[in-house]
Amino acid sequence: MTASTFGLIGIVVFLALLLLRMPIAYAMALVGFAGFAYLTSATAALDMVAKELFSTFSSYSLSVIAMFVWMGFLAYYSGIGTRLYIFAYKLIGHWPGGLAIATQTACAVFGAICGSNTATAATIGAIALPEMKKYDYDKSMATASVAAGGVLGVLIPPSVIFIVYGMATEISVGRLFMAGILPGILLMVLYQLTISLLTWRKPDLGPAGPRSSWRERWDALKGALGQVLLVFMISMGGLFLGWFTPTEAGAVGAFGVLLAALMGKSLNWEGFKKSLYDTTRTTAMIMLLIAGAMIFGRFLAISRVPFELAAWTAALDLPSFAVMGLILVVYLIMGCFIDALAMILLTIPIFYPIVTNTLGYDPVWFGVIVVLVVGMGIITPPVGMNVFIIKGIAPDVPLENIFRGIWPFLAAIAVCLVILMVFPQIALFLPNLMS
Repeated sequence: MTASTFGLIGIVVFLALLLLRMPIAYAMALVGFAGFAYLTSATAALDMVAKELFSTFSSYSLSVIAMFVWMGFLAYYSGIGTRLYIFAYKLIGHWPGGLAIATQTACAVFGAICGSNTATAATIGAIALPEMKKYDYDKSMATASVAAGGVLGVLIPPSVIFIVYGMATEISVGRLFMAGILPGILLMVLYQLTISLLTWRKPDLGPAGPRSSWRERWDALKGALGQVLLVFMISMGGLFLGWFTPTEAGAVGAFGVLLAALMGKSLNWEGFKKSLYDTTRTTAMIMLLIAGAMIFGRFLAISRVPFELAAWTAALDLPSFAVMGLILVVYLIMGCFIDALAMILLTIPIFYPIVTNTLGYDPVWFGVIVVLVVGMGIITPPVGMNVFIIKGIAPDVPLENIFRGIWPFLAAIAVCLVILMVFPQIALFLPNLMS
């Protein structure tokens, strides 16, 4: 049996373990260890596993994950998300569909200090859904708009998915962060245009709310957006100008959110302890995924599956955009069943060499594309994580109703993908300035 054949068998075994509901990190580590041992020796495999576990959990560069995750949980428990939504609501809530449009603005701005799709959807959803219910919004559109808005939390920096992609590919996390800003704004606008189109065709989907005075809008601006923009400009601006490394930018951002919460007296001791607990749990989960993926990736490397697949792709008589389209379809299908972080860590060793070396696409641009496709996966049935989170917030809305409302937003993400493939400089403009 050739090494490549055994590598394919290893992938099948890994998928079988997932169907048996084994945790993804353990499944990757187990198959990676067993496959490496078969192709080399048990001693070499044990040595490899020990080195990968130690290097992952002792890595200084990976501490950036803990910093940005804590930054997000501090924002969550201090109520910054609530104040952001109030500002967006008072600004445009009087438009038809204005509450849903305001939800996208709040998700985008909250994503600038959060970095998690689930935290963004849960935070803004808990505030926005009762308001939309009060003004008799269509339940399907209301819940779907919040679930889709969570995708902005991982596209607009800081983003945990960008960090993991950068670590897996050795691409500058700072450049990836900068690459996500303009596509994130583009996706937010496309979401808002989608909501406007839906409510224009059928006004009952999102009746207009009351108009707020300019005084109320100014008070809401001072109470929310000012703090967020200050933290974002210091953290991301310092990273863009080269004042901070990504890890330092995460620490500065977390300190800025903590300081803003303490000055605003919006974070109590219980919330502070919960932010630390949730940060520890989430960071440990991500670290285990990375370690398991590294072990599995070492097995795939010596099995030569990625190289054989790259050679096969190069031999196809297809234009590069067609091959890229096939890769995105694979990502979309996998995203319906596999967790976003695990999917990136699993597929990067296979697809990254093909996209960058064989097809010649920019690795930073590909990172943005991957995040968008992963974003489609987290709101697509049957395992759309954000949809299940919104279902927990709105238990009276049937799950199928939420999924039915998702399709226009999936179309908006698809349009965003097409625009970025035709005009890649939208994603590359800020990273190139940074260079």
